[in-house]
Amino acid sequence: MSGEASAAAASEIRIRNAVPADAEICGPILYEAFATINRNHGFPPELPSGESGAEILGMLFSHPGFYGFVAESGGRIVGSNCLDERSSIVGLGPITVDPKAQKQGIGRALMMAALERVRERNAPGVRLVQSAFHNRSLSLYAKLGFQAREPLSVMEGKLDGVAAEGCKVRTAGDADAAVCNRLCRETHGHDRAGELTDGLAQGSVLVVEREGRITGYACGFGYFGHAVGETNPDIQALLIEANHVTGPGILIPTRNAELFAWCLTHGMRVFQPMTLMTIGQYQEPRGAYLPSVLY
Repeated sequence: MSGEASAAAASEIRIRNAVPADAEICGPILYEAFATINRNHGFPPELPSGESGAEILGMLFSHPGFYGFVAESGGRIVGSNCLDERSSIVGLGPITVDPKAQKQGIGRALMMAALERVRERNAPGVRLVQSAFHNRSLSLYAKLGFQAREPLSVMEGKLDGVAAEGCKVRTAGDADAAVCNRLCRETHGHDRAGELTDGLAQGSVLVVEREGRITGYACGFGYFGHAVGETNPDIQALLIEANHVTGPGILIPTRNAELFAWCLTHGMRVFQPMTLMTIGQYQEPRGAYLPSVLY
């Protein structure tokens, strides 16, 4: 496409706020976009169907803590994006563009709209996770100011390990929130209080205790969960209790060689590689952690 044609296509793009009803159209686009990218690089799709994509986006577009965007071109929806605004650090994604409408500046337009809202809210930082094999998205995000921070491995399979002696895992209650938020701040320099509040309301948060004190927590497992622990054994104890995993697997920081090797040794395998990227506030993690698909 020539420069003039590309500019003309970009000028026809309209970005608007997403509403829950948009999920019916955006969901299949979400599925097809990621499935096409994965298949082109020899990886299986991350979602089972367009219906599952619609279910995910229906939840995000209707949640008061998320802000959705829809891209329209030629009178039809061609892509979408989301911001998770539940905590001080904003998570971006999933961003998807209809495979039949790609390379027309739609992805950039959706990213620019999201970053403008981040600036308007004066958020200290914004983060995303991208498929490490997708060179175009990596290049776009880098040109927009994102820095690659952490290589991640999406891992699938049921662990056959046992928790370290002295680690006790239980369901968290509201009274545990302050300690969990403190652990997150000590590890990352910020908390994820909004996500934690949602998880506690759903009964999906676990904590691990050693010697009578909380040393880690997990706010779900998989693409839409995250965990923080003082040490790897804390994270391992939580992982062993991961009965329900959202998405194709759990994101493990690959640089944490001890945890990565432990997962491989105890029954898990790598599904695909990803990269954590950030703009703004970032602290090199202290301790052990598991990110979500947003950060």
